[in-house]
Amino acid sequence: PPDHWFLDSCSTSDPTSENPQVTPWGGFLERVDQFDPQFFGIAPREVISMDPQQRLLLEVAWEALEDAGLIPQQLAGTPTGVFVGISSSDYYALLMADSHATDAYTVTGNTNCIAANRISYVFNFKGLSLALDTACSSSLVAVHLACQSLHRGESCMALIAGANVILLPQVTASLTNAGVISTTGRCKAFDAQADGFVRSEGAGVVVLKLLSQALADGDPIYAVIRGSAINQDGRSNGLTAPNLQAQEALLRQVYQRAGISPGSVQYVEAQGTGTSLGDAIELEALATVLAADRPLGDHCRIGSVKTNIGHLEAASGIAGLIKVALSLKHGQIPPSLHFQQPNPYVALDKLPLR
Repeated sequence: PPDHWFLDSCSTSDPTSENPQVTPWGGFLERVDQFDPQFFGIAPREVISMDPQQRLLLEVAWEALEDAGLIPQQLAGTPTGVFVGISSSDYYALLMADSHATDAYTVTGNTNCIAANRISYVFNFKGLSLALDTACSSSLVAVHLACQSLHRGESCMALIAGANVILLPQVTASLTNAGVISTTGRCKAFDAQADGFVRSEGAGVVVLKLLSQALADGDPIYAVIRGSAINQDGRSNGLTAPNLQAQEALLRQVYQRAGISPGSVQYVEAQGTGTSLGDAIELEALATVLAADRPLGDHCRIGSVKTNIGHLEAASGIAGLIKVALSLKHGQIPPSLHFQQPNPYVALDKLPLR
């Protein structure tokens, strides 16, 4: 969109690139610059220096509490935790390009830790308040840490969020040079024609409580998190290359912690970025682990919200979690789009996956 995308500067500087132009495709939010500061007690002058990601998070945090039937004023002073997955800082780069744009609010408006701290400040939450950057897994790592905080009694409730806004073309240019951006503007997860992902904007917030507390409070419940785990690839074929053994180990760990037989799992919301290597390794890891104790002919469905709304990067995990929670609530799984023929590196017809 012309309001926050500079197509005239989208050519790459890499002369060896097979993709000299950055694709203009993306999942963009409309009116990303619009915000009602006084609703949140913020001076209009301060908003000029506030990253739109901070603004979006405040808005969606309010909507999440509203959806949960919770009154913010009654939560003031409680040890409610805030855990935010966030990694980009495009707005700060835009401000720094204009020597006259900096003011007393520039630092607080653009430091990623404040994305969480501002929510805590506005709502007067006194629990943990953390911003996390683990790239695409940021908001799911936030969920993991929030669950731990709830179990330890550090937090009585938690808001877990992710946000992503795209205001500059340079990251897209770099990813295009790396060959992971779709030139067709479609994320074709697990498909033979998959050519990468589509960068997208968005924000999401979920509200978590211990199940016993939510039941006691009579809260509406979309879904229950039975367990969580995180790990790292360690050394693989490259810094950004996935590790099959690490993914298998993580899956086994989380199902063991949750007390769930992998063979009983009916659906997996996958990473599914739409890259041929990443998709193939993810499918192989899932097939290996989910095959354990699975009845013959029983298949686990897999999908990826990236085919529907693109890759929200730091917010992609929370988008997938929200999708699955809504699927459980409504008893229906939205279709993954753009799938015609399976990834040629995986014999999908021989795997317990569909």
